[in-house]
Formats: sequence, C-alpha cells, structure tokens
Amino acid sequence: MKVYNELKLEELTVEQKLGIATVAFCWSPKYCDVAYIEKLVRNRSVGAVWFIKDNPENYPVMNHLREIADYPLLCFTDAESGLEEFLIGSHNAIGMVGSEESAYNFGKVIGVTALKKGFNVVCNPLLDMPKGNCTVCGGFARSLGSDKKKVTALAKAIARGMHDAGVLTVGKHYPGTGPNDGNPIDSHMAETSNDMTLEEFLDDNLYPYIELNKEGLLDGVMLQHTRCTNLDPDYPVSLSSKALQIFRDKGFEGFAITDALAMMGVVAKYGFHGGIALAIGNAGALALPFRNKNEEILENLKKAYDEGVIPDEKLNESVSRVLAAQHKLAAMQPKFDELTKEDIELFNRINTDSVYEKCDEGVSSCLDKNKKHAFVILTENEITVNGTGRAMEDTMGEDWYNPIRIANRLKELYHDSESFFISEYPTAGKVQETLNEVVKYDDTVFLSFYKTVAYTGIEAFTNRITGMLSAMQVSDQISTVLHFGNPFILETLPHIPRVIIGTMSAKGVEAGIDVLAGLYPAKGVLTYDVKLK
Repeated sequence: MKVYNELKLEELTVEQKLGIATVAFCWSPKYCDVAYIEKLVRNRSVGAVWFIKDNPENYPVMNHLREIADYPLLCFTDAESGLEEFLIGSHNAIGMVGSEESAYNFGKVIGVTALKKGFNVVCNPLLDMPKGNCTVCGGFARSLGSDKKKVTALAKAIARGMHDAGVLTVGKHYPGTGPNDGNPIDSHMAETSNDMTLEEFLDDNLYPYIELNKEGLLDGVMLQHTRCTNLDPDYPVSLSSKALQIFRDKGFEGFAITDALAMMGVVAKYGFHGGIALAIGNAGALALPFRNKNEEILENLKKAYDEGVIPDEKLNESVSRVLAAQHKLAAMQPKFDELTKEDIELFNRINTDSVYEKCDEGVSSCLDKNKKHAFVILTENEITVNGTGRAMEDTMGEDWYNPIRIANRLKELYHDSESFFISEYPTAGKVQETLNEVVKYDDTVFLSFYKTVAYTGIEAFTNRITGMLSAMQVSDQISTVLHFGNPFILETLPHIPRVIIGTMSAKGVEAGIDVLAGLYPAKGVLTYDVKLK
C-alpha cells in the first residue's frame, strides 16, 4: 500500500495554494495540457483533477498522475447515472424503485467501479428535490424524488455504499433545488434566482444535507449557481460565503466544490476568470473551471490574488478543506474490492423494477400480440428519416435510446405490426404521411423519449408532435404511450388509455418494452405528481 506525505498548509506557497484551490480539468488527453498538470502534481500545486468518465483514454493519465503524486491526489468525476457498464436511468430510477437496498447497492457498485478506474471522489448522491412540474434540465430525471424523508433515506444508503467501497461523496446541488416557477432556463444558460426563505430551506431543501452530515456521510457538497436572494442577495451560491455558512453553522466541515464555472450562470455576469477568483475569494470553495487552459487559469488567479480579490483567509479555508479531504481519503479502508454476481443482479434490477404503468379500468396491462399495431417511434431531430419512414442507422450514435434497436425488438414481439419513425420537428408532409399510415392498423403505440441534457431549456414535446398525437386521439387511434425520460412532458398529451414510463438507459428501454409485451410486471412508482389526462 502506497504511503503518502501529507501536505501542510503552512509549508505551501501562494502559487501552490492557488493550484490546490482549483480543480485541474482533463476532458481528454488530446485536448488537455496533461504535461502541465503533471508538472503541477510534481510541484504539489494541484489538489484535485476532474476527469470525464466513460473515456478510457483518461484512465491511464489519471492513474499516472496518482502514481507520481506523493500525496493523495483527489480524482473527481460525475456519475449520477452510473459508470462504464453499470448505468441506470439517472437517480430517479432509484427513486421509482424506492428501495434502500437498491440505493446502497448503487453506491457500492459505482464506488467499486470508480476506484478500479482510478477515481476516488464521485459526485453523488444528488439531493435536489424540485417541486411542481419538473421540466427544466432534468429536474425529474436526475432526482431521487420530492419527499424529503424518502430522498434522505435513499441518499444515506447511496452514500454508505460509496464509503464502504472506498470513495468520497459529494452531495449536490447545494442548497437544493427550489420550486420550478416556469422559468425556461437553468444555470447552464443564465443565472437563475430563488426567493425561498431561510426557514423554508432549512425545513425542506437542506433537510437531506443536514441529516446526511449528522452521520458523516457527506465529504463534500457541490454549489449551484442559483442566486438564493434570501440567503445572499448579492451573489449566486457558488460565489457566496453567506449561503455556505448556513451549512457550516449546522456542523458541516467538508469541502465545497463549485458546479462548473464555465456555465453562463456565472460567466455571463462575472466572466470566466472572474467567477473562478470569486469562488475561492468569496466562498472559500474548491473552484471547478471545467475548461482546459489550466496554466492561463492559474496566471489569472495570481493576478486576482495580487489585486486582493482572493484574501489569504479564504484561500487558506479552501486549501485546508481540500487537505482534510485528502487526509480522509488516505485513511479510508474499502470493505470491497470486487463485485459479486448478486451485486450485479441487484444493480440491473434498478432498471427493470423502475418501470411505471398506468392503465384505464378494463385495459390490459400488456399489448395484444394478435392485433396489428402501428408503432410510431420518436427520433432525435439530427437522425435522418428516409422516404420510406425508416431511420437511417448511420445518422445515429450508439446511445441508450436507439430507434432501430427498438424497432427490431418490436418486430420480434409483434410480427404483423410495423414501425414508423418521426423526428422531434417533423415537416408537414411527414405528419400527413404518418397520419395516413396509422389508420391502416388496429391501433397506434407512440414510443417517445426525452434526453436530459444541458442548454435545452424547457423539456417538452414540440407543438408539431403534440398536435399530431391530438389529431390521432380524435378517433381514439392511440392505445399506448411508452415513454422514456421526464414524464412531465406527457401532461400536454390527450388522454391515452395505457401509459408506460421507463427510465433513461438502454436496459431501461428494454425493460419498458418487456412491460409493454407482458414479459415483466411494472413495479415502479412515480416520485412526483404527474398529471396525466
């Protein structure tokens, strides 16, 4: 077992401290100044490095940096949906299963897998509890739910699994998501605001943070870019000392890492380099630039320090928290180094057991194999649909939602039926063609998705898709919707007798189709009040 030196705050130069207070970012060796990061590590001038998961090119670099470091280098990644071959439909799949055993298993599997790759800090569990119609940047899909006690119980289980596997936890996004007020943007696109009172935060949003911290399950928190006006009217949380101090006063001693400071929630007002400096100088946080020019970042931070933007008190606070996390990491003793067959089976059941189904009275829970069905499969707009209504396979990436794979599976199950593809933004001619085709069949099954990604604003079907489905339902053509992802977007659709909701993973899609075909029961529960017509 490698023996590490422990860095001492009083022995560090200002330049070393600025490096330790800033996460070095590595997107890929092809686009990252790896040699410069290596130089920082050898000079003990970086405390943490962020690596993009699921990029095998990063793993040798990460492990090389850990090998040459004579101190416990923190290697971060994000893994809300899992890691490598172990993927679920984001955290809400765990919420829809609702099992603490499954939640613990998720934490354990992700922890063991992360450590094998070289990661030792994983940004989980997600503690956001959005309220109302969660249609902005994954409010539903990324969360464990909206009930603070259920979320806390599941989050505790995830964190215990991660600790037992030997990785540090990061709860996010502090101080928790507030009510969705219909704002069509999130902090990737611009600064957002929240006017909840301190009492409201303490009673609800901060409840999971406080409870996990009582049991030593939070090593760090990730700060969001929302301006919480009643916590700090002047700065977004990621740049605020006041907002974080609320949790400090409740006993939190871990580190605080910002969300990516390349988001417009910070950059639009404070600039890229200005936001990094304020994250350290105001919040005393570990700054996450999320860009590759590490040398330029540190040069600008030195200027900010010389100009008094970063006072020694806050710089030392940031560095001390990082050093404490390194110490904690070096002392951790993993309880597991391998996954059992039972671990993997339980993990996979998160995908199968999170499928939800709602049927009208008297409607069968599975689709009749003796009827001819028109399967209308929604595709991404970038996917080319040819003149025969088929999705061109060479325009699709290898992703969890693959229309060709879905159509092939449906053909195996329903031999006399046919699949038709329609993009998110169909032409008038394509809508007409689809309406003409589906009336030739006994009924229509609409298969849809929503991929939770940044910079999309409101998650919703386009008006053209909603209009087409409403037209079909004038004659009750649609018997079933099989949807993957945020279910709130289904609220805009007319009444449909059978609704099946699966999660955003390849295995979640397979499980949804199995429920549709009656091969597996729907066991999931919705964690939010989705108002289906």
